[in-house]
Amino acid sequence: MAALFTWAGLGVITCLTLLLAGCQHAALRPRATADCPTLAQGLNLSRQIETLNLLAEAFSQKCYDVVIGYGARAQTDYRHKTYSVIKESASIFLPEGALTAYILESYERGYLTVLLADNYLQEKKAEDAKVELRRLDQELFAPIYNYGEDPVNLLLSAVLWEQLGDPGEARVDWLRLRDQVGSLKGLEPEIRSFADRQLTRIDQGQAVQPAWRIYGTGRFPDVEWDLKFLGSSHGYFLVRPKEEFGPACASETGARISTRRWFEKIAVRHSHAYHPLLNMQSWIRLPIGMVYSLVPLAAGAGVAVGGCVVDAAGKGNSRLCELSIKGGIVLMRQAPKVLKGALEPDFRHWERIPSAFVVTRASHLREEPCARDLPDGDIAPAIEF
Repeated sequence: MAALFTWAGLGVITCLTLLLAGCQHAALRPRATADCPTLAQGLNLSRQIETLNLLAEAFSQKCYDVVIGYGARAQTDYRHKTYSVIKESASIFLPEGALTAYILESYERGYLTVLLADNYLQEKKAEDAKVELRRLDQELFAPIYNYGEDPVNLLLSAVLWEQLGDPGEARVDWLRLRDQVGSLKGLEPEIRSFADRQLTRIDQGQAVQPAWRIYGTGRFPDVEWDLKFLGSSHGYFLVRPKEEFGPACASETGARISTRRWFEKIAVRHSHAYHPLLNMQSWIRLPIGMVYSLVPLAAGAGVAVGGCVVDAAGKGNSRLCELSIKGGIVLMRQAPKVLKGALEPDFRHWERIPSAFVVTRASHLREEPCARDLPDGDIAPAIEF
């Protein structure tokens, strides 16, 4: 009977340990291709990341009405951070993001605006497209919860303005890319020289011939993270992409720019300079996580000692003691996983976005010099805007 209670206790403690290991954020799962009505039916704005991923899929399948209808709502609903004292306090005891809604990063707001502008352009609604591109300026410079301009959306905006026949507006974006003021500093020299050539062309009154084409290639890499308590400026997290981004490129007919700057916004999410509240919460969560990690250590020791005591009291053949020690060791080995699970940062992001964009005057992506070194796996599923 005592042995039964010992194994029952072992089962309960094991379940508790697995629960404390943290609710890891789900990995991106591949989806089967669906038609536009099916995609629209699957959209649920309360599931932010899933909605963004479905919008990207709808865009790739040219479901313009779906993107325009739901994209505009997501643009509004996911823009502002709403603070709740209860949720912010309770979230300290759980993996980050378990209780709070996702708010778009500035680059995600910008990219969503670019998608809407391109959809209006494809639908021959030029004025609506211009409204979205003007909104892009506000999104990149808005001093709200997630803020900051980025070169990728500026490049896409410049090209879209030229597609709309407004080189004057495009010139503003090309100028920003060339001069690299503020957060644009450190931009690849290839992109800067490319922007400079476009400024010269516009100032000489030359139109783009043939017209620009935009392609999204590759897939945004997954986020890998680990704990690093020394030498990190982003809390105690070491953040890196699972796959490296490709280099920038510029040619006479086009350019390629990676979305590395977008990943960097995710990496600095817990920086005190960017989000002081998240930074503070992560440090408060640290001792709580350490306490959680003591549970499997104590439970494992208790199972090992308790099993051996019961075995000795029952004058057994030491099998129960041996099994208890093995079970206790298994539990104690879960302590690092429990700690990491309790401290897991909120790195949710829009997953179905390209790892790079190519803008070109070539008639096909394969004819653009900056796309020749792309693997076939990136060219074949490339999204044309």
